[in-house]
Amino acid sequence: MIKEEHLERILFLDIETVSAEPDFEALAEDWQNLWAEKTRFQRAEDESPADFYPKRAGILAEFGQIVCISCGFFTSKSGPLEFRVKSFSSPEEAEILQDFAALMERMPQYILCAHNGKEFDFPYLSRRMLINGIPLPGQFNNAGKKPWEIPHLDTLELWKFGDYKNYTSLKLLAAVFGIPTPKDDIDGSMVGDVFWKENDLDRIQVYCEKDVLTLAKVFLKINQIEAPHAFDQI
Repeated sequence: MIKEEHLERILFLDIETVSAEPDFEALAEDWQNLWAEKTRFQRAEDESPADFYPKRAGILAEFGQIVCISCGFFTSKSGPLEFRVKSFSSPEEAEILQDFAALMERMPQYILCAHNGKEFDFPYLSRRMLINGIPLPGQFNNAGKKPWEIPHLDTLELWKFGDYKNYTSLKLLAAVFGIPTPKDDIDGSMVGDVFWKENDLDRIQVYCEKDVLTLAKVFLKINQIEAPHAFDQI
C-alpha cells in the first residue's frame, strides 16, 4: 500500500477520447479498409464497419484521438493537504499532447495513476504522442524497463489482488466505498456525440475532471488513507 507521505508524488489522470473522424464515411478509402480489417472479429455478424465505427473507433489509438486530459494531485505547500485539478482540452489533439508532455517534463518525479490506466490511458497516450511526433516523457518511455521500474499505478489492478479475470468499473468501486458521485448528464459512451455533434468541449472537460476526483478518492480508500478536507476546495 502507498503511504500518506507519498501522496504528493502521484499524478492522477483520466483521458477522454473520440473517433478521428465524425463518421465512417469521412474516412479515406484505405482507412475504411484498415478499419474493416482491424475490427473484423470484433463486430457482430450482421454489423457493418460503418455501424461499428462510432461505437469503438475512439478507444483504438490508431483510429481515435484525445480531446481532454485531466490531471489531479495532492499538495500541502499552502498548508493542509488539498487536491488540485488541471485540464488540457482542445479540438487540436497535438496541442493537448504538447502541453501535457511539457507538464510531465516539469514533474519527472511524479508517478502516474489511472483506473485501467495500464490497459488504456497510458498506452493510448503513448501511441498518440508518437503519432503526433511528440517525444515521450520519461514516465511513458518504458523501453528496457522492468515492470517494477515503470512509474505507473492502476486502481483497477490494485483492486484485483491478483484476480486478473476481474474487471470493476470506477463507478462501481466508488459505490462500493460509499463515495458519492454526481449525477452527470453524460457518460463515456456519449463523449463522441458531445464532441462531434454538439461541439461542447467544456462539458467533456467537466465530466473528465469528475472522474479524476473519483479516482483520487478511490485510491485513498484502497490504500486506507484519511484526507478528510483535501477536497473541500473542489
